Amino acid sequence: MRLHNLIPGFLTVPLDKNRARSTLSLDILPVRQVGVYQLQQEAPRPKRIICPGEVENRPKYYGREFHGIISREQADELLGGVEGAYILRESQRQPGCYTLALRFGNQTLNYRLFYDGKHFVGEKRFESIHDLVTDGLITLYIETKASEYISKMTTNPIYEHIGYATLLREKVSRRLSRSKNESRKTSVANEEHTAVEKISSLVRRAALTHNDNHFNYEKTHNFKVHTFRGPHWCEYCANFMWGLIAQGVRCSDCGLNVHKQCSKHVPNDCQPDLKRIKKVYCCDLTTLVKAHNTQRPMVVDICIREIEARGLKSEGLYRVSGFTEHIEDVKMAFDRDGEKADISANIYPDINIITGALKLYFRDLPIPVITYDTYPKFIEAAKISNADERLEAVHEVLMLLPPAHYETLRYLMIHLKKVTLNEKDNFMNAENLGIVFGPTLMRSPEDSTLTTLQDMRYQKLIVQILIENEDVLF
Repeated sequence: MRLHNLIPGFLTVPLDKNRARSTLSLDILPVRQVGVYQLQQEAPRPKRIICPGEVENRPKYYGREFHGIISREQADELLGGVEGAYILRESQRQPGCYTLALRFGNQTLNYRLFYDGKHFVGEKRFESIHDLVTDGLITLYIETKASEYISKMTTNPIYEHIGYATLLREKVSRRLSRSKNESRKTSVANEEHTAVEKISSLVRRAALTHNDNHFNYEKTHNFKVHTFRGPHWCEYCANFMWGLIAQGVRCSDCGLNVHKQCSKHVPNDCQPDLKRIKKVYCCDLTTLVKAHNTQRPMVVDICIREIEARGLKSEGLYRVSGFTEHIEDVKMAFDRDGEKADISANIYPDINIITGALKLYFRDLPIPVITYDTYPKFIEAAKISNADERLEAVHEVLMLLPPAHYETLRYLMIHLKKVTLNEKDNFMNAENLGIVFGPTLMRSPEDSTLTTLQDMRYQKLIVQILIENEDVLF
């Protein structure tokens, strides 16, 4: 039996006084919720049973609580029926394996003990055996006294009524009001596009209706195990988060703190906080878009505006590389200054520096614009020999892209179509741009050089199709 199997949530979530949702306190919480906190205070305290003599071959990371090779019966006798008493012993059956013998609930519990620089019996790592036992006793005690209540913690959450959800709705309503005008302009522009005759009515209908609802940028929370100092309550169920360490999880993008089990019930409503987003490049696309309240990454908008203003006729646009150190300067400017970054001709007269910075942004995305999930489907679509069927298949896969990825790709393809309209000057047609942007926008989920080489012509073809049929597919 392992201690971690008895722990419903390995993580704890602290409440921040600077946020309304974080002001939960003992005087406003329901009695039963406060009761979990009180149970932690009542849990048995660890009582180390010291070995009276020196034990040969005692591991250097164990103290006097180590009793050497003894049987379970001997361990039980040494513990003397005292709640919270514990010893460490080496297994008789498996020399070199160590066991924590812990007295709880009028019985002796034995757990396989591990050490990798920290002590653990499950997922949690502890600096000392004392902390491990303290945390285990708290968990065992609360599980024993409030198991039925804990199993029902997520059935009546406060999440939709106070705190985080309330603040989120206020933020979203303000953002929606600001974005309505831009959305109307976008829909008008889309209506102006006319589908070409060679495409079936199915694609036309899907393309038109999809644009009406494709800007609902849902985002899952980026939860990571967190250790909270001092008493903390879950921001989903409002229940106390018990234990010494790793009591819950925290979203690294928005700061939401919940039990591990509660994290499975939280809606996909993460609203990233700019204070937590340290950079622009190498940041998840949807996270960046939501943090900056834009339809697309502002890097894409700013770079494309600059390129269209002074570079559409530049020979070898996107094929010719700018100086790497200057491209890195642009990257640092965006990371440092965000949308205030100055990439004008006064600072960077060579337009190839700006195109290089844009391509670098796409290459640095942790999840490519054409996501790993959709990548195989796009490759399969590219392999279809019939042109109309291939276009249908490409459209169907486009609909599977996350909204922010879809919108970014749509905007980029509109731009690249403009680039091809200046082919007489820049010598860049859809096929040439496909060669440049195929590997930039698409990366195989398989880390295989052979797969990458085999897929290159299909990557090129997909981007070429997207550019040539931009007015139909989007």
